[in-house]
Amino acid sequence: MTGSTEHSNSPAAACCEGSADQAPAARRLWTVDEHLADVLAAVGPLPAIELRLLDAQGCRLAEDVVAGGDLPPFDNSSMDGYALRTADTDGATDTYPSVLSVVGDIAAGAGDLPRVGPGQAARIMTGAPVPPGAEAVAPVEWTDGGSGTGQAADAMTAPVQDEEVRVLRPVAEGAHIRRRGSDVAAGATVLEAGTRLGPTQLGLLAAIGRATVKARPRPRVVVLSTGSELVQPGEPVGPGQISDSNSFTLTAAAQEAGAIAYRVGGVPDDAARLRAVLEDQLGRADLIVTSGGVSVGAYDVVKEVFESYGGGARGGAAGVEFRRLRMQPGKPQGFGRIGGADGVPLLALPGNPVSAYISFELFVRPVIRTMLGAADVHRPVVRAVCPAALRSPAGRRQFLRGRYSAADGTVEPVGGAESHLVGALARADCLITVPESVTELPAGSEVDVVLLGG
Repeated sequence: MTGSTEHSNSPAAACCEGSADQAPAARRLWTVDEHLADVLAAVGPLPAIELRLLDAQGCRLAEDVVAGGDLPPFDNSSMDGYALRTADTDGATDTYPSVLSVVGDIAAGAGDLPRVGPGQAARIMTGAPVPPGAEAVAPVEWTDGGSGTGQAADAMTAPVQDEEVRVLRPVAEGAHIRRRGSDVAAGATVLEAGTRLGPTQLGLLAAIGRATVKARPRPRVVVLSTGSELVQPGEPVGPGQISDSNSFTLTAAAQEAGAIAYRVGGVPDDAARLRAVLEDQLGRADLIVTSGGVSVGAYDVVKEVFESYGGGARGGAAGVEFRRLRMQPGKPQGFGRIGGADGVPLLALPGNPVSAYISFELFVRPVIRTMLGAADVHRPVVRAVCPAALRSPAGRRQFLRGRYSAADGTVEPVGGAESHLVGALARADCLITVPESVTELPAGSEVDVVLLGG
């Protein structure tokens, strides 16, 4: 359900808050750090598998990659021109060019190469192997292109048998030749374990001849939102209904974190239907994320279904444990496994849109990054000055939406603290953190800022 009770004005909540250390685990208030540590202790990097290159995009290498050969694998020309001996061009000028006999043409991919002797040259294309005897390449612009005119050429001309070429300036040894192994030497480590594989890394792997690579796969995350009030965007919204936004927000957030995400449309408040959907999704999920139905509402069948799996979040048993956290928004949270003791981890988030998104950033994103084997599990945190005065409920770590300016190191709150303000959330690029022990901050105070983004 998208409505969830997150306030702490009930006598029971006040009682639990005052004796958190003595309260039963099911009733006590967890801190944000305790819940996050408990969640991360239960997950780890996914096992590495051999992946085809394009399937490995966005994944992390599980081992060092060593080049099996040189790159380039042979000396080759970096220009269209003429391969020649440098001594034959000593003193060459426009007025007194060096006249050389052309002994052949060498295209990229050629295997049968002519030998270049004194007074000779071979026409050569970019990327073509340098022939034996040649010491350098004269770009075509430094020659007459074999036209016999003695004028600098703009482009290669068609092959002419037994032609001559006039070289109009001296050519230094090694000029315009890409040497074998000058990019990568055989036996060199080209990529280290833990490297994220993007387009350039995949290109390098292909260049050294690797068709597959051992990497940790991107976790498959199933995102579903619950609530009979949900309708899909584009459908008519009837009395008491709202468009399902959480499943889109959370699916996009999972993709941004590096996961392969599958969105499941709103599931009504029906225990049999929810269980059927979960069982259907287990086969393709490394992680399940739900939103809604984790509060104390009378119609919250999510807890009924999840708790029916038995056990709890810890102790190796399957099941989902529901908790209340010392945070605002996002007080109610659920965490555990379904599908057996070694089943799929599941995080149950509140239904209010802002609560769901902030809970994702704090708890789900680190799980996805951990499964990826990433080093940067958490969002970066900076200190900034807030020109506005801030208020926060006692005993709660508050996360306010804000806009951060790196230029002057300030942060401005965006919208209010309510957990339904999706318009303000869309304008925010950070979260302003107010600690549990602080109820008021005067204007100009320094605060911790969690930077959001890609």
